[in-house]
Amino acid sequence: MELFWILLFSSVYPLAWGQGVYAPANAQIVHSGAACNVKDDNISERIYTIKEGDTLVLQCIVKGHPRPQVRWTKTAGSASDKFQETSIYNETLRIEGIQRVQGGRYYCKADNGVGVAAIKSIRVDVQYLDTPVLTVHQTISDVRGSYYQEKTVFLRCTVNSNPPARFIWKRGNMLIEQSKDNGVDIYEPLYTQGETKVLKLKNLRPKDFAEYTCQVSVRNVCSIEDKSVTFNLTNATTPPMIRLSVNDTVVVDPGQDVLITCEVTAGFPMPKVLWSRYPGPLPLSAQVHKFTLMLRAVTPADAGFYNCTAVNNVGNPARKNFNLVVRTMSNLTFQITPDSNKDSETIQMGRDLKLSCHVDATPQDKVNYTWYKNAAPVFNSESLILLRSDPDMAPGTSSLEIVDMKFRDLATYSCVANFPGSRVPELRVDVNISQNSVSPPMLSVPPGGQVVSVREGGNVDLVCLVTDGKPRPPILWSRIEKDLLMPSGKPVVETPDGRLRLKNVSRDMMGAYRCQTAPYNGLNIKRREAQVQLNVQYPPILDPVFQDVRSRNYQMVTLRCAVLRSNPSRLTDIRWFRNGDFIRMPMPDLKETPELKFKLEPNNNGSYECRVSNSAGTSTCTFNVSAQPYNAEFYFDTPNPVRILKGNNYSYNLQWTQKDPEATDYIIGYWVNVRKNKQNLLSKQIDLKGKEPEKGVLISHAISDLRIPLSYEVRLAPITTYSTGDYVSRIIQYSEPYTYPRPSDHVCGFEDERICGFSQDRSDVFDWTRQNHLTQNPKRSANTGPETDRSGTKEGYYMYIEASRPRVQGDKARLLSPLFNVTSVRGPKGSGRVPYCVSFYYHMKGKHIGILNVLLRVRSIASVDSVVWSKSGHQGPDWKKAFFDISPSGPFQIVFEGIRGPSFEGDIAIDDVSITIGKCKQENTVASAVLIGGSHSLHLANWLTFGLSCFLSLLYR
Repeated sequence: MELFWILLFSSVYPLAWGQGVYAPANAQIVHSGAACNVKDDNISERIYTIKEGDTLVLQCIVKGHPRPQVRWTKTAGSASDKFQETSIYNETLRIEGIQRVQGGRYYCKADNGVGVAAIKSIRVDVQYLDTPVLTVHQTISDVRGSYYQEKTVFLRCTVNSNPPARFIWKRGNMLIEQSKDNGVDIYEPLYTQGETKVLKLKNLRPKDFAEYTCQVSVRNVCSIEDKSVTFNLTNATTPPMIRLSVNDTVVVDPGQDVLITCEVTAGFPMPKVLWSRYPGPLPLSAQVHKFTLMLRAVTPADAGFYNCTAVNNVGNPARKNFNLVVRTMSNLTFQITPDSNKDSETIQMGRDLKLSCHVDATPQDKVNYTWYKNAAPVFNSESLILLRSDPDMAPGTSSLEIVDMKFRDLATYSCVANFPGSRVPELRVDVNISQNSVSPPMLSVPPGGQVVSVREGGNVDLVCLVTDGKPRPPILWSRIEKDLLMPSGKPVVETPDGRLRLKNVSRDMMGAYRCQTAPYNGLNIKRREAQVQLNVQYPPILDPVFQDVRSRNYQMVTLRCAVLRSNPSRLTDIRWFRNGDFIRMPMPDLKETPELKFKLEPNNNGSYECRVSNSAGTSTCTFNVSAQPYNAEFYFDTPNPVRILKGNNYSYNLQWTQKDPEATDYIIGYWVNVRKNKQNLLSKQIDLKGKEPEKGVLISHAISDLRIPLSYEVRLAPITTYSTGDYVSRIIQYSEPYTYPRPSDHVCGFEDERICGFSQDRSDVFDWTRQNHLTQNPKRSANTGPETDRSGTKEGYYMYIEASRPRVQGDKARLLSPLFNVTSVRGPKGSGRVPYCVSFYYHMKGKHIGILNVLLRVRSIASVDSVVWSKSGHQGPDWKKAFFDISPSGPFQIVFEGIRGPSFEGDIAIDDVSITIGKCKQENTVASAVLIGGSHSLHLANWLTFGLSCFLSLLYR
C-alpha cells in the first residue's frame, strides 16, 4: 500500500521522500541448472541433486539496503575447490561438468555492513554410477576325508555409485533367485571398498558353466541408465600367471636401451598386460607393445620400480616388479684425518694418518676405489692399510690408513672411483701429503663484515675468509635459528670461497648466519665457525596507504600519517604535497606522528601526499580530500516500481538513498541520465527544493515515457553548490505492476485486448490464445474446444490453448495474472495471512485432453510456484466452475498452465476469472473486497474502512 501513496504523490510531485530503509542483507539460494531434484530433508536442509557431468548453477538472490555483496564458499569437498568472492549482485555460482568430489555444502554469504550478514546454505548431492567390475575367485576343499573334492566359485561384483546401487544377477538371460536355486548364495561381504555383491556357486554343476551378468541400477535417478558387466565361466577359467625376462634389479649405463618382456604363462580368458612405474608415470620415451616394454636411451630420471600386471578378472592379478638402476657418479671428495687417538690437528712423523675418499654414486655399493701413491698402485702392507668401506665414515667411503708415518710416506696420493665394466667416466682426486702442504685452517670475518646492512631489494655478499689452511676446505652456510632455511630453501649452502651471495634481499632474510669449514676436501678436524649478522633496511611502513576524506568546504580537516615500522627507525625527512606541489610549512618533529591541518576550500580540494623518509627510502600516505558528495545508493527492493501509461508506455519509480549526506556540502539536487544502448535518451536535473537528504531515507523520482517492455540504464549523480559527485548506474526493467483494489470489474472475461492485465509467460513453449465464436478457425478440430464463451454469446471472448500441430505432447503454455500486493492488509483476528478466493470456468472437451494446472506464484526474495488446483482428461462438453481458497505469504500471481495431451483433440479453455479477498462462498456472491475488477462495487463504508487501514499501515510502517 505504501507504493500506492508513493505513486499517487509522484503524479503530483515528480520527487517524493520516504522513511529510513537501511536494512541488513537477506539471502536465498535458488537453482537454475541441470538439477534432478531439490528438496528439504528432515532437518530442513535444502538438498540439490545433480548428475555427475552436468552443469551446476546456484544463484544467491539477495535483498537489503545498501546493496549487499555476495561471497560463495564450500565445505566437504576436495582441496582443489576454491571459493568465489565477488561484489556482483545476485551472483551466480556455475560449475561446468561437476564431479563427485565437488559435492558438499555450498554457502552464500551476503553482507552490506548493516546488521549481521545473511548466510544460506544448500547441500549438493552428485549422483553417479560407474561401470561395475566383476572378478571370479574359486576354492577347492576336501570333503569327507578326501573322498572327493568340492569346487566353489565366487563371482564378486563391485561398483561405485551414489545413491547405493541395486544388484541383479543373471545366468544367460535368466534371473538368478537364491530362493529358487539351492546351488547359489547371494550376499554382501564385509570390509569391501565400494558396493559389492557376491554370487556364490556351491559345488559347481554342469549348468553353472555359463555366461553371467551383473546388472547395477540406481533406479533411473537423474536419468542414469543401468550398467552391466558379463563374464563367461567355463571349465578352462584360470587366473593369470606371468614371468619377467629380467631379474629383480636391472643396472644399466645412461644412454642404453632397455627391453623387458612380461610373458603370460597361464590364464583364461587371455589376461590383459599393463605396465606402470613408481614413482611417477612411465617415461615419455617408453614404448609398450603387447607384452614388451622398451626404454630407449635411458637417463637417471628413468630409474625406478617398474611393474607388470596381468589381469583377466579371475583370482588376483598377477604382478612382477623389477628395479631399474641407472649408474651415476658425481662429487668426489676427500678427507685428511690426523691421528685421532692423539687429538692432533696436524701431520706429525711417527703418528697415524688417514686419507678418505667418497663419491656420490648410484648404485653406491658397486663403486670400486683404487688408491695410488706417486702414480703407483697401493697394496695392503704393514704401513699402508686399505679399507674399501670405512666403518668410521659415511657409507660408501674408502680409506687409506698410513701407520706410524715416516718420511717415505710423504707423497702425492690419488683416489680413483669407477664402475668396473661401465662406460660411466671415472673420477679422480689427488692429495699432496707433505710437512708444508697440510695445515689446519683459520676462519675469520673481514673487518666491518660482522654486521652487513643492505636495502630491501638489493644484492649483498656475506663473507667468511679461510686463512692459513692447506688445503683450503669449502665453507658451509646456515641460519642460526634452527627452524629457518636458507634463502634458497635448503638448510645448508656450500660456497667454495666463503662468499654467500644473496640477491633481491627481503626483510624476512634478516638475521644471523653461521659460516663453518666443511669436514671434507681438507683436514677432518674440529670445525671452525663464525657468525655474520644481516641487517635489511627498508623504508617506513605507513598507515593509511590511501584514504578517501570527505568534508564540507570551509571546515577544518586533519590528515594523519602513522609510522608503523621502519629500519632504520630514525626518520630523516617528512614532507607534505598537494596535487604534486610541495606545501611550505615549519619542519615537523621527526619523533611525532606526521599531521597536516587546514581549512578545506573549493580551491584546495585534491590529492594530498605525506612522504616519510629514512636512510633506506621514502614511503607515502595518500589522501583524496574533497567536498564532493558520496555516491547515491540505489534502492532495489521497491515493491512495485512500474506504472502503465497510455500508448504502450510505462513509468518507473526510481528510488535511492544518499550515503553520508552530512559529510559534505548540502546536496541541492541530482543529475539523472537515461540511456539505451549507450545513447542518451534523457538528461535532466532534479531539484530538491531546499530539502536536504537524510541518511537512510528514500528519495523517489518517477521516470516517464519508457517503452514496454524495454529495459534502460539509469545514471545518477548528486549535486552540491560547489561540485558534482560521481555517477552510479543501474538497469531498470519492465515488470508487470501490482494490482490494487478497484470498485468494479471483479470478473475478467477477457473481453478487451488488454485481457485484464494477464500476460503470457516468456519461459513456456507456446501461448494461450484469445478467441470468440466469430474469430474461430473454420477448419479447427470439431471434437474439441468450446463453441462460445461461458455466457453462450457469439461475441464473448475466452482464452484457450490450441493442441494442433506443431504442438507435441507435454508442451506447456502459461498465462500469468497481474501481480497482487498483499502487504498492506491483514488477515482475520488471530491469522497472519489474508485469505483469497480464486474462481474461474474451464472447458476440457476431447479424447486427447492433457492437464490444466493452476499455480500460485508467491514473490519473495525469489519466486516460488506451487500447484493449488489440477484437472486432467476429458471433462464433458460444458463449461464447469472451479473455486478454491489461497492464503499467500506475500505478493502473488495466479498461473494457468495448460499442458498438451497425446494428440490434437485436446483444446483447453478458461473464462470469467475472479480473485477476491476473503474465503470462497458456496453461492456466487461478491466477497468483502475485489482484486480483479468486475461489474460489482464495494459499499462506501467498506471502501472508507479499507482506505483508512491503508493510510494507517503506511503511517506506522
